[in-house]
Amino acid sequence: MKPLLLTAALLCATAATASEQIADKYPGSILYDEPVEVIPGVWSAIGATAPPTYENSGHNNNLSFIVTGDGVVVINGGAAYGLARALHDEIRRITDQPVKLVFNENGQGHAMLGNAYWAEQGVPIVAHEDAAHEIEEYGGTVLEGMKRYNRDKAEGTTVQGPTETFSDEYIVDMGDFHIEARYLGPAHSPGDIVVWLPEQSLVISGDMAFHERMLPIFQHTYTADWLETWETEFEPLGATYVIPGHGHPTNMAQVRRYTHDYLVYLRGKIREHIDAGGDLSDAYYVDQSPYAHLDTYEELATKNAGRVYEQMEWE
Repeated sequence: MKPLLLTAALLCATAATASEQIADKYPGSILYDEPVEVIPGVWSAIGATAPPTYENSGHNNNLSFIVTGDGVVVINGGAAYGLARALHDEIRRITDQPVKLVFNENGQGHAMLGNAYWAEQGVPIVAHEDAAHEIEEYGGTVLEGMKRYNRDKAEGTTVQGPTETFSDEYIVDMGDFHIEARYLGPAHSPGDIVVWLPEQSLVISGDMAFHERMLPIFQHTYTADWLETWETEFEPLGATYVIPGHGHPTNMAQVRRYTHDYLVYLRGKIREHIDAGGDLSDAYYVDQSPYAHLDTYEELATKNAGRVYEQMEWE
């Protein structure tokens, strides 16, 4: 396995190029793709940018880990017991250092449904307190949804919450790495955290930042709050390298274009629509063509517009 070098071409990327039609990249594993080394010691198994399916085994987010020299820190439990086990197999091929800690980037299925595997290994699992509440409240429903698409690949998966929670930050000094798990404020979903490596100027952003696929706006995604968190907390990190929740590693300019700037654009279009007396039924079809090349555009664009209308109608 060769390191993924963040070349000038990547760092200056201006357009998303991922495709939902790309077949499984790693037939020898249920992982969608094998882990790549983003910078020395920091690895990520990049998931599909399509919705979760049986074909991608639910590996449609990034499963990252840090080989610190004194143990391994994993970011995301994975969308199923089998995915967590497959990731652990890859870690063991790379290093004989034990996994000592797992972070869940939020309470969504792709972040936490593999927790039961890690708990069996005796590894502490850490999440934000709001993510823990989401898992407790909705974990059973999320699990049933995963079973429907993943069928036999869901074997062994049960709902396992974090063993530790935090409210603002969780700091770890392990081996050669100073690791800061931070809750920056409301963003994509309750309990979203980022994992910041200040000495490497790298952020594992989770669902704070998107670029190759269209971001989803959920019922509990308050876009005005997400923008405020971005502008006051996330962007000021000044990260050189960004491993987003979905899609390949990139830089801050790229995720700003497809997260912050998309939210500003969509809110602007909805504001124009509201000011012109438009209603919800037409709001779904405001022009989002500048983002039509993104994966999951067809699945999400109209839903996003409707939810932003419902929010902004009362702002």
